[in-house]
Amino acid sequence: MRPAFPILFATALTCGAADPHWKHLSSASGELPVPGTSTEQTGALVVDLDKDGTNDFVLSFRKDAPALVWYRHAGKGWDRYVLDPDFLTVEAGGAVYDIDGDGDPDLVFGGDWQSNEVWWWENPYPRFDPKTPWKRHLIKKGGATQHHDQVFGDFLGTGKAQLAFWNQGAKKLFLAEIPADPRHAEAWELTEIFSGEAGEAGKTEFKYAEGMAACDVDGDGRVDLLAGNLWFKHRGGKKFDPIQIGSIGGRIAAGKFKPGKYAQVVIAPGDGVGPLRWYECVGNPEVTKDWVGHDLLGRDMVHGHSLQVADIDGDGNLDIFAAEMAKWTERSKEPDNPAATAWILYGDGQGQFRKTVFATGIGFHEARVADLNGDGRMDILDKPYNWEAPRVDVWLQFGDRP
Repeated sequence: MRPAFPILFATALTCGAADPHWKHLSSASGELPVPGTSTEQTGALVVDLDKDGTNDFVLSFRKDAPALVWYRHAGKGWDRYVLDPDFLTVEAGGAVYDIDGDGDPDLVFGGDWQSNEVWWWENPYPRFDPKTPWKRHLIKKGGATQHHDQVFGDFLGTGKAQLAFWNQGAKKLFLAEIPADPRHAEAWELTEIFSGEAGEAGKTEFKYAEGMAACDVDGDGRVDLLAGNLWFKHRGGKKFDPIQIGSIGGRIAAGKFKPGKYAQVVIAPGDGVGPLRWYECVGNPEVTKDWVGHDLLGRDMVHGHSLQVADIDGDGNLDIFAAEMAKWTERSKEPDNPAATAWILYGDGQGQFRKTVFATGIGFHEARVADLNGDGRMDILDKPYNWEAPRVDVWLQFGDRP
């Protein structure tokens, strides 16, 4: 039998007084409410839905209802609320934005390979009733299926944010402008901005392009779209040029790991096997050969479906959290990758990283790094896909004493 917690804590594996200490909470040990009954858990978002100043988090599911649950922060713990009790085949990803302009954050998720829909949920703030589901609206209906990853940003430079999302069944990337009256719109106007492969070509482990982020890549003061292994330069109107950064696609994030005009980019393999690398531009960011990659692990990641950039230890420099899935094959009861590893790579602000092992033997999927209890320190949320699911885990960071 596998142990209930096949995990090694970072405090036992790393040295240095500056390394954070962690308190591990899990639904497997009764410290968090069990997410539901679904054995396939897909998306995870961190957001302050009730505007009380402390982050909450939302989990999405397929296989069994409910579609969405909200973990609302309540003192020293979390209360579980069902946001949508229906059965939907929700895909990984998700995004947060005030879609209807009423001052509170709304939610977006897309359907998986069984669905041709993308939805948004209207936040009823401040009238939260556990017995009343959130109202669900359509963004897309029809066309090809599967919508793995979404992000909001003003990619057109209009002063208003748009929603970008992958449609893997079509092998396309779409941009959707928020309608003037989104609560009553039957669907949003979609613009295809890219068609083709984005890092999965020639890699038998990779099923499709994925990964999405928003960042000013070229330092011109305008937010850019990153997706797969590409960044997209806006050329005016609704035209974008895709510029390749890395050899593979997957999870993608960006930030400043060293001084310079341009942002640096991190890419992990996501639903496949490949290297974890950070890339810096040594010339023109619109020229692929001017993007130079640096290996971070010394080995390939196995289904590295968790990638986050944040100042985890509070030293003012960006760090990288990256983690592998332990299980993804639905028909098997045993883990595909029993030695799954999670790392924190602590940055020094000059482009150097100190690699530490955060955990081994636990499945990570769509993990998030954020302050989950309002104490100003970065914490870690994990919801495995189908490893020991249903399950959710939180690591709270504390100082010298818990």
